[in-house]
Amino acid sequence: MAASLRLRGAASGLRYWNRRQRPAAASLAAVCSRSMASKTPVGFIGLGNMGNPMAKNLMKHGYPLIIYDVFPDACKEFQDAGEQVVSSPADVAEKADRIITMLPTSINAIEAYSGANGILKKVKKGSLLIDSSTIDPAVSKELAKEVEKMGAVFMDAPVSGGVGAARSGNLTFMVGGVEDEFAAAQELLGCMGSNVVYCGAVGTGQAAKICNNMLLAISMIGTAEAMNLGIRLGLDPKLLAKILNMSSGRCWSSDTYNPVPGVMDGVPSANNYQGGFGATLMAKDLGLAQDSATSTKSPILLGSQAHQIYRMMCAKGYSKKDFSSVFQFLREEESF
Repeated sequence: MAASLRLRGAASGLRYWNRRQRPAAASLAAVCSRSMASKTPVGFIGLGNMGNPMAKNLMKHGYPLIIYDVFPDACKEFQDAGEQVVSSPADVAEKADRIITMLPTSINAIEAYSGANGILKKVKKGSLLIDSSTIDPAVSKELAKEVEKMGAVFMDAPVSGGVGAARSGNLTFMVGGVEDEFAAAQELLGCMGSNVVYCGAVGTGQAAKICNNMLLAISMIGTAEAMNLGIRLGLDPKLLAKILNMSSGRCWSSDTYNPVPGVMDGVPSANNYQGGFGATLMAKDLGLAQDSATSTKSPILLGSQAHQIYRMMCAKGYSKKDFSSVFQFLREEESF
């Protein structure tokens, strides 16, 4: 697959949608007739921490689902709820002409689309395939080419917001693909997110997500360092968090997803860093940022350092913990 990343679509500008300002139904129909196929079955592949609540929100909006996950147990609650479970991605493609995939890595996405029992084995002409995985933009572009050869449409639509936003239906989707198909994708994505942003050609959604997650990792490490320093200087952690969140250091990692146990309820740090967004996945996303920075000759000094920190965490037993466990890691690594 192509190793280089070329960001395109800037000239076409940015299209933005949120739940408070939906386009008129007539305009959606004019853009793509597929949008009129509401409430027909939707395929969903990948029912992990993010995919599970995303699929449930489609159900809440009345969409019957055709479900597949490599781990059969992940499908059980959907089967118990009356949704149809099949045995491969190809079987999903045979039964649905709108499919959403939510997978951990580029390798998983390639297997789901191009594998021996992949989507492309039985995809129908005119199908809309939306990949919400976070993967290499170059892989998204190659998958789009393969899908196009089959007469179908591929769009990359990675998400931001974490498990909490996935549960509440408030994710942000960053969408790359043919602009004329954006409304059709929007119809489904709007059931799972409050913000759906058109970024440009295929791959630009992934580019936006990689940039976002690099910044997220840097800000989480910064928050963890600041909180750790303040605590060691004698400050109460809740008081310090309150001060940060009314001051110029405020960020999502401090006010919504604080990494210090006991500061906030309902976040992974309050549950021994279980659930949420794993350190392994953050290390993977930072690796994608590193690859993209290399191919575009872009300096990412803090991004590279963040990548090394999360790789070290994974090597030292934090791989299954939420990425906010960097606070605990720093507390234990006094040698830094």
